[in-house]
Amino acid sequence: MGGPAVVTSGDGQGYTDFIDRSKPWWKNTRIVKLNLCIALLLITSSTNGYDGSMMNGLQSLPQWNDAFNHPSGGKLGLLSAIQNIGSVAAYPFSPYVSDGLGRRFAVILGATIMCIATVLQTASHSVGMFIGARFLIGFGLTFAAAAAPVLITEIAYPTQRGPATSLYNTLWFLGSITAAWTTFGTFHIPSSWSWRIPSAIQALPSVIQLLLIWFIPESPRWLCSKGREEQALSVLAYYHANGNREDPLVEYEFEEIRAAIRFDREVAANVGWLSFVRTPGNRRRLRIMIAIAFFSQWSGNNLIAYYMNKIFDSIGITDPTTQLLINGCLNIYNFIIAIIAGLLCDKIGRRPLFIASTVGMFVFWVLQTACFALYAEKGNIVAAHTFIAMIFLFYAFCELSLLSALSFIAFTPLIVAYTVEILPFPLRAKGFTIFNFALSVSLIFNQYVNPIALQALGWKYYLVYVCWLGFEVCFILRFLIETKNRTLEETAALFDGEDNAAHLAEHAAVNAGIADTRSDREKASTEEIVEEVKV
Repeated sequence: MGGPAVVTSGDGQGYTDFIDRSKPWWKNTRIVKLNLCIALLLITSSTNGYDGSMMNGLQSLPQWNDAFNHPSGGKLGLLSAIQNIGSVAAYPFSPYVSDGLGRRFAVILGATIMCIATVLQTASHSVGMFIGARFLIGFGLTFAAAAAPVLITEIAYPTQRGPATSLYNTLWFLGSITAAWTTFGTFHIPSSWSWRIPSAIQALPSVIQLLLIWFIPESPRWLCSKGREEQALSVLAYYHANGNREDPLVEYEFEEIRAAIRFDREVAANVGWLSFVRTPGNRRRLRIMIAIAFFSQWSGNNLIAYYMNKIFDSIGITDPTTQLLINGCLNIYNFIIAIIAGLLCDKIGRRPLFIASTVGMFVFWVLQTACFALYAEKGNIVAAHTFIAMIFLFYAFCELSLLSALSFIAFTPLIVAYTVEILPFPLRAKGFTIFNFALSVSLIFNQYVNPIALQALGWKYYLVYVCWLGFEVCFILRFLIETKNRTLEETAALFDGEDNAAHLAEHAAVNAGIADTRSDREKASTEEIVEEVKV
C-alpha cells in the first residue's frame, strides 16, 4: 500500500509561507527554465491528440479511402482502435521502466519507438502495414505518456503544479489542431502524399523531445527513492530556490518527500498491484481513477472526435472540404477553452469543474440527440444546422452572462492532473498505468463499436450516451472530492486518514526546523474533511 500524505495546515497549503513572493515567477529565470522543461514534456499529449484528429481527417480524404479500399464498419473501427491496442500491450512494462530506470528514460524510450513507427506508417503501402505501424505508435506512446505527466507533477513549482499538470491533457488539442489543418491543407494534393504528409508530421513532437530531453531534470522524488538524495536536493534547490539548498521551501519539500518515502519503506513496503484493493484509501482511489478514465471516453466525445465525418454524412453535410473546415475550427475552439479551464483549476477547484462539465455535457448531448432525430425522421434542415451548433455547445456551454465554460472543462485538463495527484509516490506509476489501461480499454471499445452501432442504429445510438451521461452526473456528485491547493504528499491524507498523516507531518516539520502552528480549529477542519471522504 502507498504511504499517506503529510498534512501541515488545515487548508492543505503548508508550504505557502515559504513561497518567495518578492517578484513574479516570470522574472525568476530558474522557474522560467523549469516551465520550459515542463512545456517540452507537455507536448507528449499532442501525439495522442494528433492521431485522433488525423484519423478523422483521413476518412474525409478520397486518396486515403482509395488506398485502403474505403474501410467501413469493423475494418474502420480496427484502423482507429489499433493504436490504443498497441498502448494496452505496453502497459505491463511501462510502470517498471518509469519506476526502475527513471521518468526521463521512459520518455526517451517512448519517443524513439514512436519516431520509428511513424516512418513505417508514412511508408505504408497496404492496410496491414498501416495497422502494424499504428500499433507500434501506441506501444511507444504508452512509455512516454505514462512518465511525462508524472514527471511534470514531481518537478513543478508547488504553486504551479495544478495548472501545469492540467495543461498536459489540454495539449491534446494542439496535436489535434495540427492534424486537422494539415489534412485540410493536403486535401487537394492528388497523390498519396495527401495522407502521407499528415502521417509523417505525427513524429514531430517525438523528434523535438529527443533533441531537447537532455535538458530536463529527473524527478526529485524518484531520485530520493533510489537513495540519490543529494542529487534530489540539488534539483529542488536549483529550480525552486535559485540554487539555495537552505531555502525554507526547499527544506520543507525535501523533508516531506524523504519522510513519505521513508514511511513507505518502513511501514508500507508492499507496493504491488494488489495494494490497490488492500486498503480503503486505495480502493477509493481505484474507484475514482477507473470511473473518470471511462467517463473521459464514454461521454460521446469520441463519437465526434473519431467519426465526425460519418455523423455529418448522416445529417446531410457530405462535402469533404466543409467537414475538414468544421473539424479544424472545432479543435482551435476547444484548445483555447481547455487552456483557460486548466489555468483556473486551482482557483475554482477540481470538484466544481467536474460537476459543471458532466452537467453541461448531459444537457447539450440531449439537445444534439433531439436535433439528430428531427433530421433523421423528418429531414428538417434547420435541425441539421442546429446539430452542428450543439456540437460546439457540447464542448462549451453558456453560463450566466453567456460566458463560455468548457463542457470538457474538467475531463480535458483535469483527468490526468487529478489522477496523478491523488496517488502516493510508491503507487503513482502503477496507478497511472491502471488509469491509462482503463482509458485505453474504454477507447478501444468505443472506436470499434461506435461506427458499427452508428451505422445500425443511427440517431437512436445517441440515446445510449444520454443514459450514460446521466449516470456520470450522479457518480461525480457522490464520489469526487476536492484536492486543490495541496502538495502531492498532502493530498493522499484525504484518502488514507489523518493519524499517519499527522505522524509524517510532525516528522517532516521537525527535520525541516518548522513547527506545526495550526490552531485547534484548523486541525479539526482537516479531520472533518478526511471523515467526509471516508464515507
